[in-house]
Amino acid sequence: MYKTLKKFFYFCSKENRRKFYISIVLSVFSTLFGALKIPAIGVMLTAILNGTITNKDIWTSFGIMLVSILGSSIINYRSTMLQTEAGYGTAADKRMEIAEHMRYLPMGYFNENSLGKITSVTTNTMENLSDVGTRVVMLVTSGVFLTGVVTIMMFFFDWRIGILIVLGLALYILANTIMQKVSQTCSEKKILSDTSVVEKVLEYIKGISEVKSYHLSGKYNKKLESAIDENAKANIDMELTLIPHLTIQSFIAKMIGIVMSIASIFFYTNGSMTLLNCIMLLICSFVIMEGLEKAGKYSALIRVVDLSVNRANEILDLPTMDIDGVDDCPKSFELKAEHIDFAYDEKKIINDVSVTIPEKTTTAIVGPSGSGKTTLCHLLSRFWDVDSGTVSLGGRNIKEYSMDALMRNFSFVFQNVYLFKDTIANNIRFGQPDTSMETVISAAKRARCHDFIMALPDGYDTVISESGDSLSGGEKQRLSIARAIMKDAPIIILDEATANVDPENEQELLSAIYELTKEKTIIMIAHRLKTVQNADQILVLDNGKVVQKGKHDELIAEDGIYKRFVDQREIAVSWKL
Repeated sequence: MYKTLKKFFYFCSKENRRKFYISIVLSVFSTLFGALKIPAIGVMLTAILNGTITNKDIWTSFGIMLVSILGSSIINYRSTMLQTEAGYGTAADKRMEIAEHMRYLPMGYFNENSLGKITSVTTNTMENLSDVGTRVVMLVTSGVFLTGVVTIMMFFFDWRIGILIVLGLALYILANTIMQKVSQTCSEKKILSDTSVVEKVLEYIKGISEVKSYHLSGKYNKKLESAIDENAKANIDMELTLIPHLTIQSFIAKMIGIVMSIASIFFYTNGSMTLLNCIMLLICSFVIMEGLEKAGKYSALIRVVDLSVNRANEILDLPTMDIDGVDDCPKSFELKAEHIDFAYDEKKIINDVSVTIPEKTTTAIVGPSGSGKTTLCHLLSRFWDVDSGTVSLGGRNIKEYSMDALMRNFSFVFQNVYLFKDTIANNIRFGQPDTSMETVISAAKRARCHDFIMALPDGYDTVISESGDSLSGGEKQRLSIARAIMKDAPIIILDEATANVDPENEQELLSAIYELTKEKTIIMIAHRLKTVQNADQILVLDNGKVVQKGKHDELIAEDGIYKRFVDQREIAVSWKL
């Protein structure tokens, strides 16, 4: 338990840790103020036993009771506020830290790990820590501190009662240790089950169109229902498993109070304890273990806190790419790859590729599906690090630039555009929140977006969903291009940007691309002949290797993949119904 508590506090930021520590100290004082009810009772009992009740005794008892109630309430309020601020603050900080950390993870991580796991950590796991975890840690910690303080006080009151409490605590700790070991297994099942539910829900939602198209709703409903049922079972099993242990703990805590009462009466009857002390200890016996019992009850969830911290740290401990380097602008924007290799797991994707892309030229990359086109672009822009060889920008290894400095030189237009649930204007100025509206409109006009934006209900203030369902594929692509125009990076990577665009939108999109790429270094992945044939150089990839390189006229004269690519496109264009 101590290791888990230490891990949790270390997990928190310095400021939130300070708030937790203050809250713990205040909660102990709050309980001690609450315990002042006992001396208030003692004042009245003394007067009753002496047969001399005076107004002074009554007002003294009332005053102590009032101090007890007010002190406990005020301190408890402040303690709870600090605890709440620290708990939710920790969850918020860690969500941002995880998001920032993932910016610099290799893209391979996101292939190996499902979206459901990442989502579960940033939602369920952080929720466990901010709400349940924080409460558990606070109650357990303050309960342990309070029990220790009260036990020490008992030794000053009557050393024999103090020894009895220590023996009872030893038995209580043994029962709690056994419960902690039992909790370990069922807590792990609960955490894994929570993750599984998130994964299945996201899978179902993302694939809902395919599920409906292929009449698979029954099958996928069963998978989702099964995950939900398993999650319910995991939570119920956890409760049913821990209830017997919690009952035993509670029984031991109550027995400590009973033994304490019996011992007090025994010591009074044999003349070794005064009547006043005996009565006071009888009263104390009913409340003395309250903090311990509460701490023990919630300590069953300590393992959940431990696992939650571990799951968050699993992501935070993942080695990032080496992002430190010079924050410098390249002398030129020539990209060069020399004998680069890259493998995903054990499958080699890029095999000894060497290419040079002079600045302000257009390079088209073509090849069969799975030949490594997108991977090569990712390596050139350092989405991944090469396994061997070097990639340089302006004559300097791209690893020598800081990641932020390197990314300032690249803009990307992908086949699948990601839009944020925000206004059109904010989607265009993404990453540059302080940009003026005039600049946004100028970029939209250059990207051929302005007309369709103005036709929307609220123009540039129209809020769109993440999927941008109200927009066509071409419109989303042009918004992406407007975003890239705003960034004004010297190197543009177009990853099949026109692949899914209808003929009506294609001309507008090509005009937008022209505005984006003027006087830029262009790297494009494309399957359409008209976007390839005017390139300054064409790279033909097959099985991770550059098998052809040259201009359109040169490659069309060769008997190779590129000529077959062109012939197939001509056949497709000439085909009529």
